[in-house]
Amino acid sequence: MAKLHINEKLRKDRIEPEVYGHFAEHLGRGIYEGIYVGEDSDIPNVNGMRTDVVEALKELKVPVLRWPGGCFADEYHWKDGIGPKESRKKMINTHWGGVVEDNSFGTHEFMELCEQIGCKTYVNGNLGSGTVQEMSEWVEYMTFDGVSPMADLRKKNGREKPWVVDYFAVGNENWGCGGNMNPDFYGNEYRRYQTYVRSYNPDHPIKKIACGANVDDYRWTEEVLRTTFNYAEFAHGFMDGLSLHYYVHPEGWEIKGSATDFNEEVWYKTLNKALYMDTLITRHGKIMDKYDPDKKVGMIVDEWGTWYTAEPGTNPGFLYQQNTVRDALVAGITLNIFNKHSDRVKMANLAQMINVLQAVILTEGPDMIKTPTYHVMHMYRHHQGADLLSSDLSGVEEVGLGEWKVPKITESVSIDKDDVITITLNNLSATDSEDVEVLLVEDGYKVVEAKIVSHEDMKAHNTFEDPDNVKEVDFTAYEYKNGNLVISMPPCSVVEVRIAKE
Repeated sequence: MAKLHINEKLRKDRIEPEVYGHFAEHLGRGIYEGIYVGEDSDIPNVNGMRTDVVEALKELKVPVLRWPGGCFADEYHWKDGIGPKESRKKMINTHWGGVVEDNSFGTHEFMELCEQIGCKTYVNGNLGSGTVQEMSEWVEYMTFDGVSPMADLRKKNGREKPWVVDYFAVGNENWGCGGNMNPDFYGNEYRRYQTYVRSYNPDHPIKKIACGANVDDYRWTEEVLRTTFNYAEFAHGFMDGLSLHYYVHPEGWEIKGSATDFNEEVWYKTLNKALYMDTLITRHGKIMDKYDPDKKVGMIVDEWGTWYTAEPGTNPGFLYQQNTVRDALVAGITLNIFNKHSDRVKMANLAQMINVLQAVILTEGPDMIKTPTYHVMHMYRHHQGADLLSSDLSGVEEVGLGEWKVPKITESVSIDKDDVITITLNNLSATDSEDVEVLLVEDGYKVVEAKIVSHEDMKAHNTFEDPDNVKEVDFTAYEYKNGNLVISMPPCSVVEVRIAKE
């Protein structure tokens, strides 16, 4: 039996709600059809936003949304997406499928979406093919409350008061699709561009995000920080976050592998690669500590998730994939890792929200389904804004096949403002159950809520014909033995147990 040791007296860093953030790029059916159907659609909508999708996202308590990319961000020119829709410029989406982008979803529509969801805004600026002036004017257009050319243009387009931009990224993947830059060149470009990302609202300054590394490119992290920090003492507002991107490709970048057709070995390979996130955060974090020992700069994992071969019969450039119990486990593992690194990880954005990669929602015409990943993120929402508690596991065996070994159980624990403790556990075994004994400093706790996402078939997923095949349900497989809570976890499961003093 595994033992989970929790010191409820030792509160650690706050788990920022933004760690449970999302990402929506102009890619495939992510925005068009997935989120935005237009005001004249037969699909129920409010100002063009699908009502069913918005309601599902509100249930998820989405804290922040990143837009418009991704690779799309560094070819996006924001003025093409404002004004009357019939006069907006059309463009070719060269990164994703070579389809026509009509720019009917632009700045006003994004802000409308965030207002409907009730989430913070994370805008990704164009460094790769854009100018300092273009980026500066976009910030002015969105946030300046006064008389100026861009504020007047916003008002002309129907928005009198400025919006709040919570986060602004200066470029995306500038080591690759965002310009194929060297890290020192990007570092100097960041210094220049961020100067003109002005916070016009002193009560709500914009947090600026610099482009960080691709996976384990530690040289990029080192040289970008050396360049950006070399000529000026760090000051709040110069850099608030540094990004990190990591996707789980079970069979590698070229092949990737099927979302639904895999064996037990690939199950463990996938989960083993998901666990690599812990190594990446630790090693990039140590480099950040050299330049930012007080951890004023957050690590922003603004692209993470599984990336498989696109679903057969779909446009391969649209990155549409199904979502199984395996993805539920990847989500549970990764979110536990983020929680455990709450001292450094201050935001993360699942890629992507609707119909793209590890989506929480899939749509088909007027129909919508919630994926296993949705249900895991719904369970984990209780960690948002809570304090991480000191916790660790003992007696956990390794499971797996061949070289692909993983710990059978992973966990994280937090305590909220009402002193309710949330325990999230993952059983990574494809075949075997496991009992976990919970050991706390004090006695007198009772279970106030318990949920599970699981299925006996590791390839199980939801379809439009069977939308509730895998879902969050009440969990009852726990009991008290010798005064301690013992949780019996089936294989392939993500479990949440919330406890409070009697």
